[in-house]
Amino acid sequence: MKFPVFLAVFALLAGPPLFAQVPPRAGEIAAYAGIHAAAHNGDLAQLAGLVAARADIDARDSYGRTALHIASFARQRAMIQALIAAGARTDLLENDRYDAVTIAAVADDEETLRVLLALGASAGLTTSRYDGTALIAAAHLGHDGVVRQLIAAGAPLDHVNNLHWTALIESIVLGNGGRRHIETLRALVSAGANTQLADRDARTPLELARMRGYRDMVEILEKAGAK
Repeated sequence: MKFPVFLAVFALLAGPPLFAQVPPRAGEIAAYAGIHAAAHNGDLAQLAGLVAARADIDARDSYGRTALHIASFARQRAMIQALIAAGARTDLLENDRYDAVTIAAVADDEETLRVLLALGASAGLTTSRYDGTALIAAAHLGHDGVVRQLIAAGAPLDHVNNLHWTALIESIVLGNGGRRHIETLRALVSAGANTQLADRDARTPLELARMRGYRDMVEILEKAGAK
């Protein structure tokens, strides 16, 4: 096995899991009632009745998910709009510490993300068990369109998570060097992400890209003056 390939495999094994989120499972969905059922099913009439009856708009299920979380997982965009209009909080985190924005970011769901951001949801919350952000999660997965949306919404470019990685670093060490991770890196660099912030072993993004043999990423970083 070539050295850069070994490092890439090691990074994937050592890093956070690709799918840390836990969407509602079939059994949970079947048991939903009230606002949680309305959110999953996109039942706006049921929601209107619940709001009129002063139901708790931010009630949580057994995993700490609110109706807004559930609607985001289910891509029920009209429901998302109705929930926020009814006063649902966009900054609440479920048990794995994800907000609706990060749920959409991890799902590569650009349209749901667009709705949430347009309605005032923040792109800057600290989320996940890794003390990351929606931007870091999207960069990790190479969701380049999501990354561009989050950047435009003011996501913190240089947030450092508890693994001591930024979005820029995650696009390299947890990426595959393919087109979408390259475009993710390009978007971050173009937006002004700090190319000199190093990992906990003092390795810069340029060094990490060279170690993995990611030539396109190396070229982008070098053109940006990275060292």
